[in-house]
Amino acid sequence: MELNTHRLSIFLRVLEHGGFSAAAEKLYMSQPSVSNQVRALETTLRTQLVDRSGARIRPTEEGRVLADYARRILLLMDEAVTAVERVRGLHQGSLAIGGTTTIGTYLLPGLVARFHAVAPDIACDIRVGNEHQVVKWLLDGEIGLGVFAGEPAAEQLSTRRIGTDEMVLIGAPGDTQSLAEQRFLLRERGSSTRERQEAAMRALGIDPGSASELWGSETLKRGVRAGLGIAVVSAHTVADELREGTLCTIPADPPLPARPVTMARRTDRLLSPAERAFTELLGDIGTESGGHE
Repeated sequence: MELNTHRLSIFLRVLEHGGFSAAAEKLYMSQPSVSNQVRALETTLRTQLVDRSGARIRPTEEGRVLADYARRILLLMDEAVTAVERVRGLHQGSLAIGGTTTIGTYLLPGLVARFHAVAPDIACDIRVGNEHQVVKWLLDGEIGLGVFAGEPAAEQLSTRRIGTDEMVLIGAPGDTQSLAEQRFLLRERGSSTRERQEAAMRALGIDPGSASELWGSETLKRGVRAGLGIAVVSAHTVADELREGTLCTIPADPPLPARPVTMARRTDRLLSPAERAFTELLGDIGTESGGHE
């Protein structure tokens, strides 16, 4: 009896997405092909691995046992590749890194560019999503490293502090109105920045219910520049505008709270040479260290 690792991978995707069609879409395969691969695996093991009777595919008891072993098998295969790559060094390979919306958009490109200058033969990919998405990419093995504003709560991840995400109050240059006279602008609901903005407004004695809502960081910044109001934002998002003088900071009393920027990886996964070099580079480019790993 010989197990096919490709079929094991497909089997895990079917369980992960709860159906053959959803898995086929993620795998860029036809639904019949995915179904046939799982049936071939069942034939090899002479047992039923999935319960097809409901609207959502569920593993049988045998399927749950196989899934546990399959994850361990595929993880060992990844580690074997990583071990070989360590011997090969940074002359070839890839770096896949994800970041939460603000960090991924405004901080990661610069960090990856500095890494690319050191290791130009490494192909670098950046993914940007909300915290839930970045955690999922890490746990699914789609990326090796994730950078977050704050600290992800997933137990399977280890984290290390690499910097600080400071909040600033911004306005259009030349605006002389007092805070009490200002209109505040907020990000859309569901954004983690929105939660921090509302907390900052309450600390400043301002009712968040009186604010206007603008969707997206760029829209918010342009709204402030146009004189629609003022806003609390991450300092990373306005570094260029503050340097160019198209926006200015407004003193806040009390000072606005900051949160750590952390790098996370799966605890049970070996870092590739590119990933290890990237994490080491962070200590050489002036980011703060600390936290835990």
